[in-house]
Amino acid sequence: MSSAVESSAIPAREAARPPQLPSGEIPTLILEPTGRWPKIDLRELWAYRGLFFFLVWRDIKVRYAQTVLGAGWAVLQPLLTMVVFTVIFGMFAKIPSDGVPYPVFSLAGLVPWTYFAAALTGSSNSLVASSNLITKVYFPRLVIPYAPIIAGLVDFLIGLAILGAFMLYYGIAPAVSALWMLPVLVLAMMMTAGGVGSWMAALNIQYRDVKYVVPFVVQIWMYASPVVYPMSMVPKEYRAFYALNPMAGVIEGFRSVLLGAETVTWGHIGISLGVGAVLFVSGALYFRRMERVFADVA
Repeated sequence: MSSAVESSAIPAREAARPPQLPSGEIPTLILEPTGRWPKIDLRELWAYRGLFFFLVWRDIKVRYAQTVLGAGWAVLQPLLTMVVFTVIFGMFAKIPSDGVPYPVFSLAGLVPWTYFAAALTGSSNSLVASSNLITKVYFPRLVIPYAPIIAGLVDFLIGLAILGAFMLYYGIAPAVSALWMLPVLVLAMMMTAGGVGSWMAALNIQYRDVKYVVPFVVQIWMYASPVVYPMSMVPKEYRAFYALNPMAGVIEGFRSVLLGAETVTWGHIGISLGVGAVLFVSGALYFRRMERVFADVA
């Protein structure tokens, strides 16, 4: 009886195995052109996760390669910018800070903004920097602009640690009941950087003017976001329109959760999250649509 059961189970186990190729035959991968609006193949992205993590690790290692201070720049950049903003906007311009000391107020805006600016810039230039790779071997190209988005989280976590030290110095405690919002805000920040970065990366490989446009866009975007000033300075009738800037809800959300500054309405945060999600999906779809020309113009 047991032998009969064992013999009947053998075909089932063999059927679960992938088909075996004849000896000496090489597997063939057939690449076909995508449609006008191709889909995002999540299974393919997952299959190439090893390459993705390699690109992330490469970006982390080369970020401060051959520099004197190395990773110390991740500490100095937000600190020095905070000092400049505190002197110019806090002391001279007398910008209000919702009752929070201006140094920690500006730093709470600079931590997410510094990540966003660096991730967007790195993602925008990623395809051009990896042009020798995309012309030699096939892999899902989306892993290239997304790698700087993940690599930038290292500097972001360092910035959060610095912000925590300043909060401790000024005796500011976060709103513990609202800490669960931080992962949502971080996700919105990453989606916005990834979405805009995908758009810019696909455009940059065709129109090299984009690399000159991106720094200008980032600079203007910073002053259009509540980095040096609170959202409370925006008239109430315009705040819903202002929240169409996805970084506005992210930055004010960080201040609300970590510093207990003026509470941001769920409607404004929802608008920013929705715009960030639209940018992420549309950026990925446009990137996939333009993949067919990458190898020709790289």
